[in-house]
Amino acid sequence: MNTVQYKCPNCGAELTFDPEHQNFSCPYCDSHYTEAEMEQMYAQMEHQANANADPDAATLKNEADEAAFEEGTRLYTCQNCGAQIIAEAETSATFCYYCHAPVVLAGRLQGEYCPAWVLPFSITKDQALACFQKWCKKRWFLPKGFTSEKQLEKMSGIYVPFWLTNCIADTSMSGIGKKVRSWRDGDYQVTETQEYLVERAADIPYKGVPADGSKKIDDALMDAIEPFPYDKMKTFSMQYLSGFMAQKYDDSYDEVFPRVKQRVEDKSIALLRESVSGYSSFSVQQRDIQLRQMQHDYVLLPVWFLNYQYKGKDYSFAINGQTGKQSGTPPLSWAKALLFSGALGVVVLIIFLLFGGGIFR
Repeated sequence: MNTVQYKCPNCGAELTFDPEHQNFSCPYCDSHYTEAEMEQMYAQMEHQANANADPDAATLKNEADEAAFEEGTRLYTCQNCGAQIIAEAETSATFCYYCHAPVVLAGRLQGEYCPAWVLPFSITKDQALACFQKWCKKRWFLPKGFTSEKQLEKMSGIYVPFWLTNCIADTSMSGIGKKVRSWRDGDYQVTETQEYLVERAADIPYKGVPADGSKKIDDALMDAIEPFPYDKMKTFSMQYLSGFMAQKYDDSYDEVFPRVKQRVEDKSIALLRESVSGYSSFSVQQRDIQLRQMQHDYVLLPVWFLNYQYKGKDYSFAINGQTGKQSGTPPLSWAKALLFSGALGVVVLIIFLLFGGGIFR
């Protein structure tokens, strides 16, 4: 299967997207190219590669290859060094394992898998690493190797497949609001509770409600690094994938829609509840939410990832590739925690012996 690799016209090295300058650059001769220039130079190459690709093939043509690779993988050839690249079915852009050249896999992002938009990276890898190290400094009990150079090299920029939903939520809500007042009447404490029927209704517009379309990526982790600045999105072009990894969706819109619907419903009710005031308490009794003017887009959004295995468990760290917002669950080194507890206990004992003894004389 074909690959697409963007070569510098001046020196022949690989061109990659530069988040810092928002253009396409060569790391060797320091040449820079705009999106329009890239389109002019490589439009024919992309068209030819996609035309020759077979994105719907479920198995490799060669029977020997079929026996060698598990179902769900594809075989590509690096145009730079000629090495064969094995990629999972969801991978759309990666790197050659031998020469480390960036590779865009032709045919993976065609037809229904072609995104409408792409949000380019604006956070560089160095900036992402700085964010990660700052995050780690606030956590005392990380394992020793968590911030090692070998570990930091694993940080990868990945374009994650997302579904964005636009809709209007026709929302109505009714509930009971209570007003409670209390006063003294002689020897008695009197409490009066008044109940009121409270109703609210509104048509609430939503634009770009996100839900990631990857089964392998934790939904909560993606939710935690929102929002993404949609105003900076570009019409999709494969050129933006050069120098990064990318995945196509394996969760269809129908599969992620229940999560989108739940997010819209929860937010709609929360907005209506915020409009209720002047009561000691309020409880929702009935709610009705109807979604209309539904529209969705398939897009690629930028995320820096770092995965870590500790004592048989996977830990993931993610950074929004546009805003730098970060989230993750750090592993806990019990050895460090116990050492700290022991040291703290010794300090407390010393303080007690020096100052506490006089208190109990």
